Amino acid sequence: MPEHGDDRGRVARGYGRLLGYTRRFWPVLAAAIIGMLIEAFAAGAFTWMMQPLIDGTFVERDPNVLRWMPFAVVGLFLLRGIGVFLAGYGMAYVGRRVVETLRGETFAHLLRLPVGYYAGENSARLVARLTFNAELVADASAESLKVIITDTLLVVAMVVVMLMQSVRMTLTLAFLMPMVAVVVWFAGRRFRNISQRMLGTVSEATRVAGEALAGLDAVKVYGGEQAAEERYRILSARRRRLHLKGSAAKSLSTTLVQLSAAIALAILIYIAGREAAEGTMTAGAFTSMMVAMAAMLPSLKRITSVQDTMQKGLTAAESLFDILDTAPEPDDGGAAPLAICGRIEYRQVSLRYDGANHEALADIDLLAEPGTITAIVGRSGSGKTSLIRLLPRLLEPGQGQVLLDGRPLADYGLAQLRQQIAWVSQSVVLFDDTVAANIAFGALADASPQAIEAAARAANALEFIQALPDGFQTRVGEVGSLLSGGQRQRLAIARAILKDAPILILDEATSALDTESERQIQDALAHVMRNRTTFVIAHRLSTIEHADQVLVMDAGRIVERGRHDQLLAADGLYAGLYRMQFSRGT
Repeated sequence: MPEHGDDRGRVARGYGRLLGYTRRFWPVLAAAIIGMLIEAFAAGAFTWMMQPLIDGTFVERDPNVLRWMPFAVVGLFLLRGIGVFLAGYGMAYVGRRVVETLRGETFAHLLRLPVGYYAGENSARLVARLTFNAELVADASAESLKVIITDTLLVVAMVVVMLMQSVRMTLTLAFLMPMVAVVVWFAGRRFRNISQRMLGTVSEATRVAGEALAGLDAVKVYGGEQAAEERYRILSARRRRLHLKGSAAKSLSTTLVQLSAAIALAILIYIAGREAAEGTMTAGAFTSMMVAMAAMLPSLKRITSVQDTMQKGLTAAESLFDILDTAPEPDDGGAAPLAICGRIEYRQVSLRYDGANHEALADIDLLAEPGTITAIVGRSGSGKTSLIRLLPRLLEPGQGQVLLDGRPLADYGLAQLRQQIAWVSQSVVLFDDTVAANIAFGALADASPQAIEAAARAANALEFIQALPDGFQTRVGEVGSLLSGGQRQRLAIARAILKDAPILILDEATSALDTESERQIQDALAHVMRNRTTFVIAHRLSTIEHADQVLVMDAGRIVERGRHDQLLAADGLYAGLYRMQFSRGT
């Protein structure tokens, strides 16, 4: 029993939080509610008019009734039309604004979550929650709310009309209401459970399809089409079964509500016949009662059916609230000084990823003086990238400190800290925009065309850019798909040159380049590294040879350090890596 209470409390809190978004647009919401009141009043007034219409026209044959009745009917339907418009447009407006607000807040929050959050999340699943789930929220926050309020008001209006016609007949219905309430409650619990499972299946299917399409080359070459089809088919079949279960529960609850209404109707007909025989009920009053009953049935059906939509919307909203409730990156630091020297120090730094059995970094101590080049080498998985990802605080150390100019990184605001760092990685990040917009990305967007061109020239990218159809205004396609790997890499280097930050990180920055491009880029890198504190994850021999210090990593530890010639003379791990990987001039 406490479990059920907790579940109901969670539903109430979730719906209350969702309604909080609708309160932001209270003027439109108030107009919509006024429209619902008008609609319910007009419907109730028309139902009540059945008595004077029947009794006055067909029984008493009163000519006065014919004079005012047509105008009253037209007036009521005109009034009801105004109410329907206010309610429909108002709730649609509120629903779309809620979706826009919630989706925008969720996406903005996703951008501010720590990188570690994404280690346990799939990007396709997150996109599905951001797009598909947000649409379901609109149904729960607007459409479902409209149905519940409008139909509840209509039922109240019909009950008032029925009380005016016959108190005894109306009170009979009160004994059947608990039956309907129990049906609605059980149906709501069932819908909620099925909706949660269905949304999970949709996200999983989105992930499977996204992975298969993103890796289509490998799927085709290795003959993985059938396996991908089978995985997607299984998920689609699971969703179909869940959907059918939801439809069965929905249909059963609707049937039970209608059966309850039919029982009520049968009882009312019996009571009405008794009152007619006693002379206490006229034909018009009975007609008014029956019209009220007939008007209530669709409303009761919609109130019951809307549970499905509302539960799906609440489940979807909770999936977005889970994201919003995740703590963002810690950013308690103050503003950075106007001038950064670039002295970087690691003191006893250790790092362990969530769920990992061993540390990614252990007891790291290093010092990089301003304007020096630090090369980092090691086998794959030795911790090189983890080490440099601590600098812009994409990762936080589990133990120890990283200091910039003698101050812990946590003392700097995230935005101010990252303004001091330029990064060129092996996995170049380009967006489906122009060449110029990809060079002058983010905080660099206000850069002048002259500055962008100068950065492209320094990165030896100007020649191929000018050969493009629209030059700097040429769109590069999704993730830069219209450019070669070397061209994408040079745009990333141009971006780093344009930023002109005192700290530079090169993570396999020339790995995608051919020999000719690599020669050109080495000249550009030699220029951009001048007077900057540079960290280089080793990729080309020339950079390593001229580094001020070389760090050799293995299993998350720095096992050797020194200059290139010193490490070769020591004939240790670095010398072995050099002979194996670098002796061929790669």
